[in-house]
Amino acid sequence: MKLKEVISYFESIAPLNSQESYDNSGLLIGESETEIRAILVCLDCTEEVVEEAQKLGCNLIVSHHPLIFKGLKSLTGKNYVERTVLKCIRNNISLYSIHTNLDNSIKGVNAEIGKRLGLSNLSILDPKQNVLFKLEVFVPETNVENLSNALYAIGVGKIGNYSDCGFFSSGTGTFRPIENANPTVGKLNELSREREMKAEFLVSSHLLDAAIITMKLNHIYEEVAHNVIPLLNSNQTEGSGMIGVLPTPQDEVTFLSHLKNTFHTGSIRHSPLLGKEIRKVAFCGGAGSFLLQNAIAMKADVFITADFKYHEFFDADRNILIVDIGHYESEQFTSELLVDLLKKKFTNFAVHLTGVNTNPINYF
Repeated sequence: MKLKEVISYFESIAPLNSQESYDNSGLLIGESETEIRAILVCLDCTEEVVEEAQKLGCNLIVSHHPLIFKGLKSLTGKNYVERTVLKCIRNNISLYSIHTNLDNSIKGVNAEIGKRLGLSNLSILDPKQNVLFKLEVFVPETNVENLSNALYAIGVGKIGNYSDCGFFSSGTGTFRPIENANPTVGKLNELSREREMKAEFLVSSHLLDAAIITMKLNHIYEEVAHNVIPLLNSNQTEGSGMIGVLPTPQDEVTFLSHLKNTFHTGSIRHSPLLGKEIRKVAFCGGAGSFLLQNAIAMKADVFITADFKYHEFFDADRNILIVDIGHYESEQFTSELLVDLLKKKFTNFAVHLTGVNTNPINYF
């Protein structure tokens, strides 16, 4: 099994171009043609994690947070980032990070949090916009099924929990092959009229290039008439945070105790209690204070995230209960999610969950 096969699988779940502009997900150290012996999964790649990988015989580390976040101008070992990079290189250990692209996936970090909290009716709190296109292609009726199936096979035409979605309308297409044309149907310099269908498909931005290539490869015409139309629709399967519903309402103190036990946190910071039941729960793994207004607009009873600043707690304004459970704590189950994904997909090498606690914050 080569590293590029692992990368391809991860990026089918969390495409690289769905990461935030500031992020640095992807293959950070190593070569895609490397044969994989074993994988170690962690939240943060540190020197201790690399040493653990060595002991376990792993030549690939998969981390959630990218080790290389800012540009490296030297590799002299002057800080933990440079020392860890050097240790990976010296021991022929590759490093792949899957960060905000996994945060933004409906099957990613926040879905795992929702599962741990026992929530139902999960949906994206802040769906991404300007990431969807409509592909219209004019195709002979005899070719439409073959073309559609080829597009569906690469992931085109997915809407929420539905696949193979398309719309087809029939009509007549006209064309006149001129000099240097090599028509599949019709004759040079003669006007042709053909029964055609206009096939329409929803395409995510990360699939657009592949969709165009697939369309052209599976269309019988020499020249393919098609339209690519940007959509203003939000993508309900990609975006920040999630919101869901508890099976049974809980009072605030009971819910906070449930959170503390579930996320094994040393302490919980929260805004003033409101004396209301908790039923609708909004949340975001990692630093998610930017989603507070989304949570309020969705009428959530509580918003769970990390890294709230002092003055930001005032923004609850008695509309919602803000709960800060800690950055590491909110994302700790991401590693287990990645291990489960890898074990279900690949059975020909070992996948290990790190035993190193990389949380840089301690509680007294």
